[in-house]
Amino acid sequence: MPIALAPINIEMKVVKILLDDKTKKHLESLGILINSLIRVISSVNGGVVIAVKEGRLALDHSVASKILVA
Repeated sequence: MPIALAPINIEMKVVKILLDDKTKKHLESLGILINSLIRVISSVNGGVVIAVKEGRLALDHSVASKILVA
């Protein structure tokens, strides 16, 4: 499921990233990798705030809909 639809406060594993290589590299530098664990903190209008490792990131709907978690 896309991270935009993920339940709040449940740790999920990233299974696929459907973005271009440049954006994937940027997300990797922020800690969003295949098999990494992330948790949705809040979700508003498709945009999400996620917890990755010790930090928090805000993702807009277009990016959040292309990161798949399980």
